[in-house]
Amino acid sequence: MTDEQDRSALVELTRMAQESAEAYLAGDLDGYESVLRHAEDFTLMPPFGGPVRSGFVLDDETREATRTTFRGGEVEVEVDASYVTDDLAVLVVVERQRGLVGELPEQDWSLRVTLAFRREDGRWRLVHRHADALVDTIGWSTLSRLARGELTD
Repeated sequence: MTDEQDRSALVELTRMAQESAEAYLAGDLDGYESVLRHAEDFTLMPPFGGPVRSGFVLDDETREATRTTFRGGEVEVEVDASYVTDDLAVLVVVERQRGLVGELPEQDWSLRVTLAFRREDGRWRLVHRHADALVDTIGWSTLSRLARGELTD
C-alpha cells in the first residue's frame, strides 16, 4: 500500500471504530453491525473476562439484551497505534467512554482495545476484538487478586 492508501484505510477504520462504539454504547446493535461487519471467524475477548468467544451473534435475544444493558453515553476513540497492509489492519485504541450500563449510575467505561481487521471482497471486516478496562494502572496486589478470581461480583 502507498502512504496515501495507508492514511485512507486508517481514516476509514478509525471512523468505523468510533461509530460502532457509539452505536454499541447506545444499545443499537443493528447500527453497530451496519458500521462494523464481522468476519465469519470473528473472535472476542470481552472486557469482563472469561473464555474467548467465537462468532458474532445478531439475533433478537442479543439485540434486546444489548438495548436494555447499554443505555447511552459519549465515546471518543483515541488511536495509539496502527498497522495497515493491503488486507490486514490492527488498531490499538482507547475507547474513552462515559455512559449508562446496566442498572449502574453514569460512570466512566473507558476500555483499552485491540481491533484486528481483514479485507474481504473489498470491505474491512473485524476478525478480533480484545478489550479490557485497565486504562488506569493498577498495582501488583490488585492484579494478583484479579488473576486469582477474587474480584468477582
